[in-house]
Amino acid sequence: MVAKQSGRNRGGGGGGTAAATEVSVEELARVPLQAILLADSFATKFHPITLERPKVLLPLVNVPMIDYTLAWLESAGVEEVFVFCCAHAKQVAEHLENSQWFAQPNFSVTAIESNNAVGAGDALRLIYEQNVIRGDFVLVSGDTVSNMSLAEALGEHKERRRKDSNAIMTMVITQSKTSPTTRQSRLGTDELFMAIDPDTKQLLYYEDKSDKGTVSLDKTLLSDHPSIYLHNDKQDCYIDICSPEVLSTFADNFDYQHLRRHFLKGLLDDDIMGYKIFTHEIQSNYAARIDNFRSYDTVSKDIIQRWTYPLVPDVQFFGNSSTKLDRQGMYRASVVGQSRSAQVGPFTVIGSGTTIGSQSQISNSVVGEGCKIGANVSIEGCYIWHNVTIEDGCQLKHAIVCDGVVIKSGVILEPGVVLSYKVVVGQQFIVPAYSKVSLYQQPIKQDSDEELEYADSSTGFMDASSLSGLPDKLKEESTIQLSESQLQAASEVGSGGVGFIWSTSEGSHEEEWRHSVAPIPPAKLLEIMHTSNNELEVVQQDGNLPPSGELERDSVTANSNDYDDDDVDVKDDYEFFENEVEATFKRALEENIKEDDVILEVNSLRLSYNLATADCSGALFYSMMKSALSAPHPSPSDLVKNAATVITKWKKLLKYYLPSIDEEIEVILKFEEMCLESAKEYSTVFVQILHLLYDKDIIQEEAILNWASEKEGADETDKLFVKQAEKFIQWLNEASEEED
Repeated sequence: MVAKQSGRNRGGGGGGTAAATEVSVEELARVPLQAILLADSFATKFHPITLERPKVLLPLVNVPMIDYTLAWLESAGVEEVFVFCCAHAKQVAEHLENSQWFAQPNFSVTAIESNNAVGAGDALRLIYEQNVIRGDFVLVSGDTVSNMSLAEALGEHKERRRKDSNAIMTMVITQSKTSPTTRQSRLGTDELFMAIDPDTKQLLYYEDKSDKGTVSLDKTLLSDHPSIYLHNDKQDCYIDICSPEVLSTFADNFDYQHLRRHFLKGLLDDDIMGYKIFTHEIQSNYAARIDNFRSYDTVSKDIIQRWTYPLVPDVQFFGNSSTKLDRQGMYRASVVGQSRSAQVGPFTVIGSGTTIGSQSQISNSVVGEGCKIGANVSIEGCYIWHNVTIEDGCQLKHAIVCDGVVIKSGVILEPGVVLSYKVVVGQQFIVPAYSKVSLYQQPIKQDSDEELEYADSSTGFMDASSLSGLPDKLKEESTIQLSESQLQAASEVGSGGVGFIWSTSEGSHEEEWRHSVAPIPPAKLLEIMHTSNNELEVVQQDGNLPPSGELERDSVTANSNDYDDDDVDVKDDYEFFENEVEATFKRALEENIKEDDVILEVNSLRLSYNLATADCSGALFYSMMKSALSAPHPSPSDLVKNAATVITKWKKLLKYYLPSIDEEIEVILKFEEMCLESAKEYSTVFVQILHLLYDKDIIQEEAILNWASEKEGADETDKLFVKQAEKFIQWLNEASEEED
């Protein structure tokens, strides 16, 4: 095990004795805030890429993931960071040594290297043996992006510790509704169930994948806690504020390896030690961990759309280069060679030294540094890393292309493709959807330990540089001796190509499209919806709850004193449906999804929530108007222009859900509601928008007149917008009479 330290040496040792069981808040405040950063995920979800490079060094919007985590820790007031490196440890240590993190006067970074750890538990046990943690510390992985302040969560943790020494950990969570169809979050993680005491915020239950749709709660929880909230609308940010007892608990339990599956659940089930875990929910800040390719895609988009500010491409922080923000969320480095006929669309990042040929189109993508993109190339929703060559006439959609890859002319990458380092794809070759291609042969056994083996071995590896002249050089056996596997690799990805296409086992095929950077196909969503009809039921161990105490899928309250229906607070299904539709529409804007595909997704949501067509029209209109509102609008007239742009573009989509006058009236009522509650800026331009909907043949004359007549017997407060539209309504009435 090797430790490398940067920053100023703070000195000091363990500093505590066995007798000192309680530490005052003042004493804790004098200890520098420390953090343990795990630079190994101990997983294989990013294979085959992580066979060659550690996950924390993979580029996230052209910046290594670990630099986002370190930048956040430094900005949050952490003074000492211990980076634990395992797989590809030397690469991580070299990155830290060559970065500017070692030069920060008030920010110490120490790399601890070990090739023996097989899980987070081993890592924490090794750090415990080093005796470097002197007080409360932040535990985080190097694939975490956040801009949250630690002050409030840290203050809550210390206050609880002062009152109860058994309160050893506070975990950060945030709101995140899972899809009712796929039962996974926008980060591609499984639906998470947590039971939390609403008064103390103590975590009582944690399950990240229910077995057969069932959650089992011990009845003693209901007797010990007056009120319990069961949530499936929270996201675990994997940011933990820990007391030193967390490390000693790992040291005492050698079977603890996984932070959640072993440690957290172990403490929740342990009645002997009495340790407690609490939660801190963030509201307006950002925090997310990159667990799979889908979360890689989601977090990348969040960075580009500035939810992670100030950790965004155009703000200089350690690890990124100077990039300028243009209109519509397009970021461009200072040195980019772009043909005049090439088009770079919104929400796209172009790295320094990249050239783009004539008639090429790039949208919703990240392109790294030093890339060469030929003519007539189409790139949509892709992540092109550094020094990639893409020849003329290629089509890439929702793919990841790693450093040094060469894509010959006419190649098509179907959605979900991953091309690992230095792969060469032959001319006119079509790489099938969700394929993973690598210069490494696919391991027979999938194990995270393979990353350690491949890091120091050339087993199963083919040097693409020696094959750059394929296929001619294949005949020159006297010059280059090629193995049977190398010959196979040369033929798997087309003429002149180099790389092994990894096969997907039958059981893991579902995981490919669930965790891919490509959107889940609408047809697949419909298939899921029709095959998954299991209802969640909460069963009390050693007994069942009365029927009125059954906890539904969404967050509900279980009150141990009374099980009346009035005490069960079930969130409105329509609210969640509306949020899902808004997320779907937002993605349609970002990724230029076709209207027919959006209709398929909205229909699957409608059936999943058992709602009516009128609910779809109202939710879609709400999403469109929210989109117009989020665009810059210095004046009310600009807001009307924004609305006109959105409505004109998506008229066909909205009209699909307006088969009758009733649905049209529902849209007007929804707009009234927005003007009064969620989007009050529209209240001054209600009539202009109503007129716009009429002019675009979205709302018919009959719907407007019926809406107005229905308001005649209403209270004056309900007639606010009818009065605003009096002249318009009068004009419609007169026009109708003239026609008669």
